Amino acid sequence: MAVLRFDRRPRERGDVPFAVQADDAAAAVAALRGRVGDVPVGLWGWSQGTWPASMVAARRPDLVAFLVLVATSGVSPAVQMRYGTAQQLLLHGYGDADLAELADLRQALESAVRGRIDRDTAQAVVDRYAGRPWFALAHVPGDLHSYPGTWDDMDYDPEPVIARVRCPTLLFYGETDEWTPAEESIGVWRRAAGTRDLTVRRLAGCTHEPTLAGADPPHSISPEYTSALLSWLEERIGRRPV
Repeated sequence: MAVLRFDRRPRERGDVPFAVQADDAAAAVAALRGRVGDVPVGLWGWSQGTWPASMVAARRPDLVAFLVLVATSGVSPAVQMRYGTAQQLLLHGYGDADLAELADLRQALESAVRGRIDRDTAQAVVDRYAGRPWFALAHVPGDLHSYPGTWDDMDYDPEPVIARVRCPTLLFYGETDEWTPAEESIGVWRRAAGTRDLTVRRLAGCTHEPTLAGADPPHSISPEYTSALLSWLEERIGRRPV
């Protein structure tokens, strides 16, 4: 088995647009095919990387033979971040009043980035909550005037792309994923996926990564994850004579 691993390109202004990341991934697949020849090549993605990985599979079925996606979100980045930051507060013992303030804070950030309110108005909301003990968990900058002008993919809807994915797809979710709304995302994939070969695995003892108790890889990688991944690949790809 050959693996080509790459990181997304450096950020010049805010995040790297998913469409650009997808172009880079397609180029990586083409480069790998130039080395390994006419054999099945798939994409593995984790968290944010699963959005552009799905894009490539939808756009270029001739390039992508299968998808393995870990903690993939079936909702937009804005919705996912609302969920994830709320979970951070809950995990740290904060209650309903704090969650309401968090929602107000993130709404101000989103509205400013969308251009629906000006930065000064949004900054006043940030200043109101900046002293809260949970503020660092909100992932909102203290100074919105230095924040990038736009977030191209904040309202990106993955469902139309998922509907165009035709290749065999394996989804992994930690049972206690604290960043991805797993049940909602699984529902989107099962409802919308264009592929008839969709496998969903929930990993016991894992959170947002396929590691036990959220520990750092590689020694803490879930044996269940490794076993399921290898058996799934074996079934889809099979052994070829040497």
